[in-house]
Amino acid sequence: MALVPLYDKIIVERVEAAAVSKGGIVLPDSAQEKPKQGKVIAVGKGKVTDSGARGEMVLKKGDEVLFTSYAGTEVQDGDNDYLIMSESDVLAVLSK
Repeated sequence: MALVPLYDKIIVERVEAAAVSKGGIVLPDSAQEKPKQGKVIAVGKGKVTDSGARGEMVLKKGDEVLFTSYAGTEVQDGDNDYLIMSESDVLAVLSK
């Protein structure tokens, strides 16, 4: 991966959108809602505080997370689509 997050930023890969609704209806691409769930691919080193110390990151590579609807900036790296967002945009970590 050529993308390296800085400070308190993380890189997330969205999970695949469901192509079939719960009722069994096949959804076209335009009707599929973008998932608000993904997997953390990379984590920055933490934000530098006013005192000059580096804050500790809560998230780590491999975490499954839920994030806000409009979180992050969409970027492409080769054939893959990712979101770069602040760690604070993550609402929860999904336990396995």
